Amino acid sequence: MEKTHYPDVTLLVTHYNRSQSLERLLNSFAQLNMTFGDIVVSDDGSKPEHLDYLNALKGSFNFQLVTTPQNKGLGNNINKGQDATKTPYTLYVQEDFVPKPAFTKAFPHALEIMNRRADLDMARFYAYFRYPYLKPLENGFSEMLFGLLKGGYRKFYLYSDHPHLRRSNFLQKFGRYPEATKPDVTEYKMMMNVLKKGGKGIFYDDFQSLFDQVNSSAEPSMVKRNKWRDSRAFLVPLMRHVYRHLKFNIDYLR
Repeated sequence: MEKTHYPDVTLLVTHYNRSQSLERLLNSFAQLNMTFGDIVVSDDGSKPEHLDYLNALKGSFNFQLVTTPQNKGLGNNINKGQDATKTPYTLYVQEDFVPKPAFTKAFPHALEIMNRRADLDMARFYAYFRYPYLKPLENGFSEMLFGLLKGGYRKFYLYSDHPHLRRSNFLQKFGRYPEATKPDVTEYKMMMNVLKKGGKGIFYDDFQSLFDQVNSSAEPSMVKRNKWRDSRAFLVPLMRHVYRHLKFNIDYLR
């Protein structure tokens, strides 16, 4: 596989107590022969054994390690990692994702589109569901279209903290991530910031072909979801949809 280097891109990885998952991610990029202008690993106060492992990995992967003495949450972790980024673009990936071979083809197309389109803020590579309003562009990418009059609440999910490429002035344009909040609240508030400030982005149509999200039994997900949010009990999904539709529209209009 041909080696590709992206000097204008920093790979930013947020990490918390999953050092073997981080090693798997970095190894995957190495196996795909993808290198970047810099790699920043932002750690959210991991246990000493994980920090020791991270420091050992630095010798192999030559990354900047940004730490904090205690856990401060996802928002702080992304903020301090983004602060350490000096290149024009940031490829943001959480440590439990693994890039697939198809990513080597899609990524340069995303970068080329963003270089050409100064109005675009991000390129999304992974999602749990297809963004509902898309305008086809090229090479498997479509532009996400948001409008308050468009139906449904899924239109609000224009931003996600799943793997994406973004301009490194992201915090300057949309504000810093909220800190001292739960991860889903942090993501939701940033999503609203992006929408209210007119953020634009592209979305890869085959949205689960570029990354796998891997939560092993040895290093399971650190995120604890609300039981009501994920319940499949009778009437709960309908109530959840109605609640989100009302809440998202009200929060956007505030």
